[in-house]
Amino acid sequence: MSPETVRDAMVPEPTTLAAGASAQEAGRCFAETGEVRAIFVTDDGGRLLGVVTRKTLVREVVAAGRDPGSVTLREIAEPPNFTLDAGLELDGAFHFLEEHDLERVPVVEAEGRLVGVLSRAVVQRRLAEDEPPEDEPEPGSVVL
Repeated sequence: MSPETVRDAMVPEPTTLAAGASAQEAGRCFAETGEVRAIFVTDDGGRLLGVVTRKTLVREVVAAGRDPGSVTLREIAEPPNFTLDAGLELDGAFHFLEEHDLERVPVVEAEGRLVGVLSRAVVQRRLAEDEPPEDEPEPGSVVL
């Protein structure tokens, strides 16, 4: 059995908007559901250009007194600090998330095309499911 990869544990199809979408459209996405924490901004080819959060909207639009209907996401999106390749082994991804103290990271494929988001909590659960219980012997081991 081959090791699990980031693709196996990622949340596919994260919330995305085109770079030309308005800050107002992003605000609607956040308002429609309380579960969206970030909106990923992509170009026409689906390549990740940046990330917009509620904090981004407040800082770059509301506090700056800009018109949310005319500000594009291209103007305010913050470049992602990190991305993970979909083919990376899950164990390696977990160590990367831990090392950089990251909760969520966008997952990309060839040429930076956004394909999902990986959450540290999901990775921890997936890896814990693969570990045998401490008080039970591993399959094939000899109990004395």
